[in-house]
Amino acid sequence: MAYEPTRVTVEVDGRRMKLSSLEKVMYPRAGTTKAQVIDYYARIAPVILPHLRDRAVTRIRFPHGVGDMQFFEKNIPAGTPSWIRRAGRDPVFPLIDDLAGLTFFANLNSLELHVHQWRYEGEGRDAVALNPDRLVIDLDPGPGTGLHECARVALVVRERLGRIGLPTVPVTSGSKGLQLYAVLPGEHTSDEIRDTVQQLAQELTKAHPDLVVWKMAKELRPGKVFLDWSQNVAAKTTVCPYSLRGRDRPTVAAPRSWDEIEEGAAGGTLEQLTADEVLERVERDGDLAAEITP
Repeated sequence: MAYEPTRVTVEVDGRRMKLSSLEKVMYPRAGTTKAQVIDYYARIAPVILPHLRDRAVTRIRFPHGVGDMQFFEKNIPAGTPSWIRRAGRDPVFPLIDDLAGLTFFANLNSLELHVHQWRYEGEGRDAVALNPDRLVIDLDPGPGTGLHECARVALVVRERLGRIGLPTVPVTSGSKGLQLYAVLPGEHTSDEIRDTVQQLAQELTKAHPDLVVWKMAKELRPGKVFLDWSQNVAAKTTVCPYSLRGRDRPTVAAPRSWDEIEEGAAGGTLEQLTADEVLERVERDGDLAAEITP
C-alpha cells in the first residue's frame, strides 16, 4: 500500500491552512515529529513573536528532517498566503507577526528562524529599513573550548558594555556558543555599530590574548573564543531567540539569566537547552529577553 501522509485543515487565529506529514520525524535521534515542532512554536509564540515582529525572517528548512538536506531561504516562497505580511523588493522577506504565520512556516519545515538586528517600517515594496535597534555579539567557541569559556568572555563583554550604559542579555545559541544582545536607540547605522563592536573585539583580544580572538581565520581559533562582530552587518542575520536549531536534539536559542552565565564561567553546569526545557522555563519565568524587544 502506498504511503499516505496525514493532512489536516486547521484554523489558527481565523486563518485556515493545511498541515501535512505531521508524523514525519524531524529530529531522528530524539524522535521529535513535525507535529511536535508545530506544537513547540504554537506554545512559544507569546515570547518569540515580539522578537520576530517587523524583522525580515530568513529560514533554514529541513524538508526531510535533521541529518538530510537543508537549505537557507530568504525570499517568501511560492504559495505563501496573501495574509502573511512581506517587505522588501529583492529579496522579498516574510514578516512573521502572529501565530498563524508562525504555524505556516513551521509546517514548511522551517526549523530555524533568523532575523536582522533592524526592523522594517511599513510593509511591501515601500517598506523602509530602520537603523538597528540592538547589537549582537556572537561568541563562537573554537576547538578545545566550549560554553564555559564563552561564559567567561561574556562576563568581560558585559562589564565593558555596562561602562557605556548598555546592559546585555545572554542567549545560549542552541548550537555551540552564546550571543549577547544590547538594546540601541536606533541612532546609528549598521556600519557604525559593526565598527564599534569590531573595535571592542580587538581590544578584548589584546587584553585577553589567551582567551579571545577577533579575526575570522579558523587557524587562530583553537583554544579561544571567536568574538564575532560581523553579525551586526546590515545583511547578516542571527538566529532568533526561542528559535529551534537544526541539531541532533531539538535545542533552542535560549535566553539565560546572568546567574547561569556566572555559574558556567566558574565551571558549573551550563548546557544548551532543549525545547521542552525552554517551555518549562518560560512558563515559570516568562521572557528573560523581554528587554531586547523595544
